[in-house]
Amino acid sequence: LTNYFHSGTYLVFEDGNVDKPVSKEREWSNNRFHFDDVQKAMLTLFTVSTFEGWPSLLYVSIDSHTENFGPIYNYRPLVATYYIIYIIVIAFFMVNIFVGFVIVTFQNEGEQEYKNCDLDKNQRNCIEFALKAKPVRRYIPNDDRIQYKVWWFVTSQLFEYTIFILIMMNTITLSMKFYRQPQPYTEWLDFLNLLFTAVFALEFVFKLAAFRFQVSFIIIDYAVYFCIFFQNYFGDAWNVFDFIIVLGSFIDIVYSEVTTSSGTKHFSETTCLLFSQRRFQETKQTNSIVRLNDLGASTIISINFFRLFRVMRLIKLLARGEGIRTLLWTFIKSFQALPYVALLIVMLFFIYAVIGMQVFGRIALDDDTAIHRNNNFQTFPQAILVLFRSATGEAWQDIMLDCSAREEVRCDENSEDKESKEGCGSNFAFPYFISFYVLCSFLIINLFVAVIMDNFDYLTRDWSILGPHHLDEFVRLWSEYDPDAKGRIKHLDVVTLLRKISPPLGFGKLCPHRVACKRLVSMNMPLNSDGTVLFNATLFAVVRTSLKIKTEGNIDEANLELRHIIKQIWKRTSNKLLDQVVPPPGIDDEVTVGKFYATYLIQDYFRRFKKRKNYDRNSEPASHMTLLAGLRILHKKGPKLKRKISGTLHESASSINPEPTHRVGVFIWCL
Repeated sequence: LTNYFHSGTYLVFEDGNVDKPVSKEREWSNNRFHFDDVQKAMLTLFTVSTFEGWPSLLYVSIDSHTENFGPIYNYRPLVATYYIIYIIVIAFFMVNIFVGFVIVTFQNEGEQEYKNCDLDKNQRNCIEFALKAKPVRRYIPNDDRIQYKVWWFVTSQLFEYTIFILIMMNTITLSMKFYRQPQPYTEWLDFLNLLFTAVFALEFVFKLAAFRFQVSFIIIDYAVYFCIFFQNYFGDAWNVFDFIIVLGSFIDIVYSEVTTSSGTKHFSETTCLLFSQRRFQETKQTNSIVRLNDLGASTIISINFFRLFRVMRLIKLLARGEGIRTLLWTFIKSFQALPYVALLIVMLFFIYAVIGMQVFGRIALDDDTAIHRNNNFQTFPQAILVLFRSATGEAWQDIMLDCSAREEVRCDENSEDKESKEGCGSNFAFPYFISFYVLCSFLIINLFVAVIMDNFDYLTRDWSILGPHHLDEFVRLWSEYDPDAKGRIKHLDVVTLLRKISPPLGFGKLCPHRVACKRLVSMNMPLNSDGTVLFNATLFAVVRTSLKIKTEGNIDEANLELRHIIKQIWKRTSNKLLDQVVPPPGIDDEVTVGKFYATYLIQDYFRRFKKRKNYDRNSEPASHMTLLAGLRILHKKGPKLKRKISGTLHESASSINPEPTHRVGVFIWCL
């Protein structure tokens, strides 16, 4: 077909009404995106690289014929290879290489500040955590044995795993609901909801009993007020969240029962009214239906609001599991670094919104174009919404063309240029939208990815290397030995504490006691006069020895270098804290954990040596038959004798409790 055969008129029925035909002239025009010149071709290819509207361009190109001829269906299918190769090479490779370059540049610029520092990024993050960490308070009952058993139960791993399984089962039941489900099936799901609500309420009661409440009398204006404080329970944010979930679930159940019973009663009263007053049957029936619909609508809105508490139980999973807590911690750390990137995006949106209002704010609204009542630049909020839509790539090219200088782009009737024949479009739309899309989608949005990847780099790193995400376990287990958060524990508890923590942070449960003591010698933390060690000093020593930060050579020189680095990077570190984590040189008579355990090991080795020497001295030569009999006895009882005469440090360290003092001699009991 050519332009000659497309001349004439055709009929259009307004609003689909066949009684109102309208005759219109046929038009011969190009596609909005084409390859007739270099500029339009580059614009078309840029649109394809954004993955927006490229399938329609592909099919138009496949149906294209020779010049000045109309399209023929599936005329040139090999044209598809052009688009496929372009998308693979440009959109998949080149654009992602550009994104990777942005991320690498962002990370390198962030490291420029520490280019003269001997510490790498992971070491700096771990040291910063050790310097800023604080011990957490943990309530542990002491005087009431029954309450202590309840506390032990609700803080045990068995209880945590049981609640975790119940939350997962509740999640499955929430996903089992479907439209037009049978009534018995609905009743069964409601029963399961009641069961789970009762279990979670029982959890709340147990924890409330375990964490004890305080009764106080307050006198105000000669009046005595009776008050109950639950500061031990509500001191934890997760306990507050659990209380809100339980309260909302009970409100959901009670309100559902009340509205259901009232709705049934109202329906029966309305039915009796209809049968008793037949002369007003139609009127009464209409009013009753309206009333029932109003009741149902309000009930649905209210019930759905309170049923949100059922779904919120899933958030409790964040408090369970070490991996989930690690991801949550990293996600929060990422948000701490995002404000500057978010501020840059806000500034970009503000500048482009103001420019768009000035240039494209007078364009008339037309439902047949991309500029209509929900998508325009006439107000600042609408301009922000248009830019946000363009940043997501949703039909941004149509908005750009409908803002360009074309005859179809008319001026608004309320604008000063409403009688202008040139229209209110501007070719400034091309550099405006292209530059905004490049800056926002290719650059700034990828900065978010760069920040998140910068904090999640431990996912691609060897997990045997200590990282900041491991250190939260130390803070959590320290609270078992220091429930009042005083920041100090007995040095004898340090061994058992670090053996309870898995590598790379701790020693692990399988680490022999003597090997653990040897590692404590290298940690060399300051030892107070009362035989205690400090929280920050212990955590810093663990980080320093695990990552081998200034641990070689002369210890005094290494401490001086490390103190200089800390004061250079973390300038606000107090001298008191600095002296605790890195003792200054020149204090020869200072008692440290390293010196204590070195003396301890020397005594142990001397005790073993003396024991072997006494054994050799007291042994007498035996006859051949006696020797053979002795060899048979040794062969039978060899393992027991080996354990008896090995002289391990476990015997000499029997006074060291394997558990915190508040857990000794207590058994776990379950319901």
